[in-house]
Amino acid sequence: MTHPLADGSDVTGPDGYPAPQPGPAGFGHPARQARPSGVTAIVAAVLGLLGALASGFIPIRYFIRLSSGLSLSNLPGFALVELVLYLLAALFLLIGALTTFFRSVIGAVLLILGSLLAIAAVALEPVAFRVPYRIHLDILLRFATFDGVLRLAMIVFGLLALLLAALPPTWKYLRRPAPAQPYRPRNQIPRQGGR
Repeated sequence: MTHPLADGSDVTGPDGYPAPQPGPAGFGHPARQARPSGVTAIVAAVLGLLGALASGFIPIRYFIRLSSGLSLSNLPGFALVELVLYLLAALFLLIGALTTFFRSVIGAVLLILGSLLAIAAVALEPVAFRVPYRIHLDILLRFATFDGVLRLAMIVFGLLALLLAALPPTWKYLRRPAPAQPYRPRNQIPRQGGR
């Protein structure tokens, strides 16, 4: 037997039992929100790892090719700054990628900083080694040398990682959701002391 409400709606469910009615405002669980996809964060982390490999390989290759009679103190100041930029970019990208895989917001921040350092290292290299920009760009875009390909890879991976790490879905995914609260009416005071 159904009992119509004053507005004409039916209070029974499809199985004949009374249908659940919404409680007063302030009771029950908040609505569940969809879990954000981590695609942008994971792709940014993978690109960060590739950028870290490229950025770390350049100084290592430079140190290997350094003549036995030369030391770091013989290099011009700008060249040392350039090597430090490459190493810092590799370090930030590596740590940023790893912490992004573990869903930490600091990972996206480090990916952004590492990407900016990698791009700055490639862009400032002609100044550090006193090479005209025209020749530097020609080396990058002609794919003539392995070093040029590495530098171009740093720029591409750095730009893509920077863009993906800065996107709102990445930040939404990396923020950990608040722990679920136990069910109780919202306006009920929790009992203390086990009573």
